[in-house]
Amino acid sequence: MPHRNAPLTETGRLRLARCVVDDNRPLRRAAERFQVSVSTAQRWADRYRRLGEAGMSDRSSRPRTSPRRTPTRTERRIIKVRVLRRWGPARIAGLLRLVPSTVHRVLTRYGLARLAHLDRATGRVIRRYEHEKPGELTALGKPAVFIPLATSAGNEQAHNARHLEEAGAAVALLGDVTADRLKDAVGPLLTDPAGRAAMAERARAHGRPDAADRLVDVILSAAAG
Repeated sequence: MPHRNAPLTETGRLRLARCVVDDNRPLRRAAERFQVSVSTAQRWADRYRRLGEAGMSDRSSRPRTSPRRTPTRTERRIIKVRVLRRWGPARIAGLLRLVPSTVHRVLTRYGLARLAHLDRATGRVIRRYEHEKPGELTALGKPAVFIPLATSAGNEQAHNARHLEEAGAAVALLGDVTADRLKDAVGPLLTDPAGRAAMAERARAHGRPDAADRLVDVILSAAAG
């Protein structure tokens, strides 16, 4: 697509080049006819001689190499801090000893949402409150009793809690939770160290301590197309 300020479209460039090369019109006359400078007419005529009709297309302005581009390792560190801590460019720059504008450019390049658009507790691009998901605790390898939020979107908290309970990695209290139900669920864990240890081990097996690194890989892969 020609630049919006370009005096010639690809078709106009081709007509200009053919006027000079094929019709042997004087360069100055051709420039006057198409209302461009002599140097512009010369450029398109020369490109037509070398490349033919294909040479009339716009070339990418992107450099072949970017030696001063932020290293990939640094980009990964920036994204990881953003995902884990949900900090803005200034705080990330202070931690990593970078310039805030560099951090902002990286975050923008990979399409990471502005902090104002995120729910700080969950990191989601929403503006409503919700409890943390049961699966987030498995990475810590802790025995737990989960009480899913009944109104969570898609009931995903109950689904995750049920999955962990079936695997022996947690206890899930679904439906109406009374004080007696909670006491009956917590009591056995408090008096059974071996049971807690076994539950913790199963929870740890379901955890993803490297979730942040995996998310960084997904973001980089998606941005790369």
